[in-house]
Amino acid sequence: MRQVTGWICRHPDNLVGRDTEQLRKILDRCPELESAVELVRSFADMMTHLHGERLAAWITAAEQAALPGISRFATGLNADIAAVTAGLSLPFSSGPVEGNVNRIKMIKRQMYGRAGFDLLRKRVLLA
Repeated sequence: MRQVTGWICRHPDNLVGRDTEQLRKILDRCPELESAVELVRSFADMMTHLHGERLAAWITAAEQAALPGISRFATGLNADIAAVTAGLSLPFSSGPVEGNVNRIKMIKRQMYGRAGFDLLRKRVLLA
């Protein structure tokens, strides 16, 4: 199951020929899974190429597919549609900031109970 999920989530160009053939055999036997693959890959394309304007149509298609996990995901996207559309349309990213926050939290966890704020500050600044 994990292997099939990996094949679905990976870009088709990055699959080995044998994996592509096995995935095709599985998809031929399960039309619901074929629908899921199309939805997953179209969402990945929206994320990769920043096509947020396609989001409303994708959500409609996902809800009509009536696949439990994907339908729930689409409903969650509707909860804050403006922010999701902006995230899928704009070239800005909070990735670098999140990376620094994660690094600082790791240092803090390593030092928990061992030293005070002064040493923590020095480690963060020197790391």
